[in-house]
Amino acid sequence: MSSIPEQSNALEPIEQQIERLPNATRRLAAQLRLPLEMEAVWTVLTDYDRLTSFIPNLISSRVVSREGLEVVLEQEGAQRFAGLRFTAKVTLELRERRPDGMLDFRMVSGDFRRFEGAWFLCPDPLGGVRLRYEVLIQACRGMPIGLIEQRLKEDLSMNLRAVAAEAMKRNNEASVQAEAALP
Repeated sequence: MSSIPEQSNALEPIEQQIERLPNATRRLAAQLRLPLEMEAVWTVLTDYDRLTSFIPNLISSRVVSREGLEVVLEQEGAQRFAGLRFTAKVTLELRERRPDGMLDFRMVSGDFRRFEGAWFLCPDPLGGVRLRYEVLIQACRGMPIGLIEQRLKEDLSMNLRAVAAEAMKRNNEASVQAEAALP
């Protein structure tokens, strides 16, 4: 497994790992620290129908059903790779485990052989919250996982940053509204 730090001007560095597994499978993980409360980030992660407004390359995200803490979600992503447009559709089963700070998911149908993972939120000892995303992806036969590996790593960081930016934006808007409501 390799670990790749990534810097950004606005936030803490993203810590990223990738593990190359047999049968065109990759396990990727990334995390960063945010100066926010857990609830602010959780609200963004579970705003399924609005994910396309802030997650790059996500074309659609729609709740199919919800039963308690179990959610079925359809998503489609697209991007350009090697001059071609690549799209992928998945139907995911998600479990919202808010007390544990965990949102886990697994593909029940879609364009991969396997797609599963989780978002994790936990308090950071330095203050704020640590946001971690882990995913296990197994490509379909004929999909060149080695060629798209770099793209997967870039998307992982980009999506993590997008969630972080949206949570920061909403937190700032809530602060402004709270100040405006003061006498």
